[in-house]
Amino acid sequence: MTVRTMSRGDVDRVIRWAAEEGWNPGLGDAVPFHAADPAGFLIAEADDGQPAAAVSVVRYGEKLGFLGLYIARPEYRGRGYGMEAWRAGMEHLAGRTVGLDGVVAQQDNYRKSGFVLAHRNVRLQGTVPAVGMPDGLADLAAVPFDRLLDYDRPLFGAPRAAFLSAWIGMPGVVGLAAGGTAGSLGGYAVARPCRVGWKIGPLFADDAETADKLFRGLCAGIPGGEQVILDVPEPNREAAALAARYGLAPAFETARMYAGPPLGLDLGRIFGITTFELG
Repeated sequence: MTVRTMSRGDVDRVIRWAAEEGWNPGLGDAVPFHAADPAGFLIAEADDGQPAAAVSVVRYGEKLGFLGLYIARPEYRGRGYGMEAWRAGMEHLAGRTVGLDGVVAQQDNYRKSGFVLAHRNVRLQGTVPAVGMPDGLADLAAVPFDRLLDYDRPLFGAPRAAFLSAWIGMPGVVGLAAGGTAGSLGGYAVARPCRVGWKIGPLFADDAETADKLFRGLCAGIPGGEQVILDVPEPNREAAALAARYGLAPAFETARMYAGPPLGLDLGRIFGITTFELG
């Protein structure tokens, strides 16, 4: 078999695979995903030349990597293609702390590869009643980008300028900031349209009141009747309370796991993670 770097078109293909698996990716995810690290998407081809398995292994800064989009096509499962993609991906991330969000069924396998549980993530979703736009929020596009990067880096754990620039620039995205046009940021949040509903992520804020305001602001910009999806780190109980307050209910969970030193993120300010695929 052959493992090679994906083309931009391959990334589109693998995101379609993710949709077929029920992962409900965003409509525009391929552009920011690929921008994050064009060398960080690998595909294993079978002997017949057909793509059989894939993994994303995106590098951030000098010390962090994140593994996701680990998929083998159903007709090629159990034949080693996924493992070859995994091995090549881990080699791509050698020397870094590597994070992933693992589904329950795979967590024991990840532990065998040296990954250790940091915390659970819970996906909460539902239809939010109509809300008005709160005062004190700004369009994220009006915030100086260097200020946004400075706020984002300690909450993500590494710089991700290329990804973030493309993420907030996706068609149809709603992005809001609390403060920030002239002073310091108190939080920011993004909602993007997906195959089903809208996913909010990231939702970073200094406190629960600011997170609530950003959440309501995003919901005010989402078409009525649409599903709203928020991925919450389980230790942040105020994030879970926020979701429950607006009628979101648990749908499933993942485990944030790391191989290498954990990042020590301030989960009390992380009310919604960006994406299970890229961290």
